[in-house]
Amino acid sequence: QVQLVESGGGSVQAGGSLRLSCLVSEYTYSKKCVAWFRQVPGEEREGVATIYTGDGTATYGDSVKGRATISQVYDNNTVYLQMDSLKPDDTAVYYCAAGIFYPCRGREYRYWGQGTQVTVSS
Repeated sequence: QVQLVESGGGSVQAGGSLRLSCLVSEYTYSKKCVAWFRQVPGEEREGVATIYTGDGTATYGDSVKGRATISQVYDNNTVYLQMDSLKPDDTAVYYCAAGIFYPCRGREYRYWGQGTQVTVSS
């Protein structure tokens, strides 16, 4: 069982930055996909970014490409999502998810965190 805990959400002005953290339970941390998704109530969930913990290979959704950076600190069992140049359209609940497979995009993730709210005001 993989457990994930997100943190770092909050309110920010447009143009600002936030860094979201996802703490991944230790004993199954190695060699898996960890992804960030976001969802606005009433809309479909959107993939934001993925990282393969085995080698750090990252992918990004088109809406955040160039503004987001996903990274990992292996020793801390944590995956980060740095979001810059935030826009009001980035407002959503951001979820961290994990799956033991590769590649990481377009997969059904089994393990999910509780989500963290990001609100960007204009």
